[in-house]
Amino acid sequence: MPAEAAVAQPPRVVHVDSTAADRFDTSLFEASRNRLASLAYRLLGSAVDAEDAVQDAFLRWQAADRQLIKVPEAWLTKVVTNLCLDRLRSAQARHERAVGTWLPEPLLDGDPILGPADTFEQRESVSLAVLTLMESLSALERAVYVLREAFSCSHAEIAGILDITESASQQHLHRARRRIDAGRSRSGEAVDPASARRIVEEFLAAASSGRTERLVALLTEDATAISDGAGLTRKLLRYNTPRRIAAVARAGFTPTAAKRRFAGGSLAVRYAHVNGTPALLFVLGDRIVGVVTFDLTHSRIATVRGIAAPSRLTRMNKSWRRHEPGMPLITQW
Repeated sequence: MPAEAAVAQPPRVVHVDSTAADRFDTSLFEASRNRLASLAYRLLGSAVDAEDAVQDAFLRWQAADRQLIKVPEAWLTKVVTNLCLDRLRSAQARHERAVGTWLPEPLLDGDPILGPADTFEQRESVSLAVLTLMESLSALERAVYVLREAFSCSHAEIAGILDITESASQQHLHRARRRIDAGRSRSGEAVDPASARRIVEEFLAAASSGRTERLVALLTEDATAISDGAGLTRKLLRYNTPRRIAAVARAGFTPTAAKRRFAGGSLAVRYAHVNGTPALLFVLGDRIVGVVTFDLTHSRIATVRGIAAPSRLTRMNKSWRRHEPGMPLITQW
């Protein structure tokens, strides 16, 4: 009988220790959650998919024998990266992200999922321009580029995460940088925040009042405009000449009763920063119904992106409800 009691006692002790360890290990994971979400967002270009990948990583963390994990941060980085690679390589993802049908999910500056922004490379890696350009990379090239540029991982660390050699990591980075550099808008002088806001406000004023020549003057000669058509079309809408962009901007920015009915009421137009670039937000009450972002170069507009599909604005709206905006540019549009 004493022998049986001795056998029965250990499970109760293990149960208590395990519960305490689980609480401790959960706190370890939560301390890394924002960094992991930032990594996943850069890899996937979608906050919704990034959050799903991080949650999947949490389930794997709970199921793992944590005593065998020597460096939790490295283990979690590897798991999230490979979960994202699996998503990028899946047939469904390739279909959803087919060329001409996909734009990154925009996020308000200050959203923790945007992650580190201390260096130029970190800020650029989360811009809508670079997130879009990364679609031209292979899954491995994209992972190496993000891990190196945004998270300053060494090639030895990247090799361990992706199960490749250091030489292969260097080659993937070289190809990724070359493709990203080839797709960038021509570099120009830095546009200071005050000038950026002035240019966007001038664009809004010219578009809403129908001044074609002023709109054309604000655009670079090779300007591009892209719209998701408010989610009503499967293909993205693209416009590639300043005069065509001006015509579309006039039609889109001129307020009408029909547009107000479609939106559900009269909108306010506000200035903001989205993924590090100046933007206009069309807001109904406490809900953003449309976002227009602007890439600037040489104090002119190189790219205009319009995103109004509700599914792409879910997280932005959550952030907006916690935001304290200043006065709108237009109170009732």
